[in-house]
Amino acid sequence: MNSYPMTTEGAKTLREELDHLKSVQRPQIINAIAEAREHGDLKENAEYHAAREQQSFCEGRIQDIEGKLSNAQIIDVTKLTNNGKVIFGATVTILNTDSEEEITYRIVGDDEADIKKNLISVNSPIARGLIGKELDDIVSIATPKGAIEVEIIEVEYK
Repeated sequence: MNSYPMTTEGAKTLREELDHLKSVQRPQIINAIAEAREHGDLKENAEYHAAREQQSFCEGRIQDIEGKLSNAQIIDVTKLTNNGKVIFGATVTILNTDSEEEITYRIVGDDEADIKKNLISVNSPIARGLIGKELDDIVSIATPKGAIEVEIIEVEYK
């Protein structure tokens, strides 16, 4: 079975969602099903069918999260010595050598990625181009819009 890298924050977020699904959503759905059953004929009961569909989605999400957490390789970069090397979980500030644009990304697992929060997947072209490189390296990264050249100006393990 493959293990998937995940930051401690990503694992915490998934655990919180799992706890919410099990302790809040699941009981609400069970109550909605019980209430809909009391209305009589189940074949033509839209509330019942909607509640069952919601239950199916909830149970599927619970299984999905439990599977991800059981196969997760949780990496806490704060416990590693920062040697200036870009690794999974590192926060990297890069400077586009053409546009002089500076941007900071954190390299995270696939499930944690959110470009709006500058969290990029370890499998993204930018992250793949940066991993293994070091502070002050100039790197050419293949992106969908073409190759870009960036300089790594800061690497943090936070």
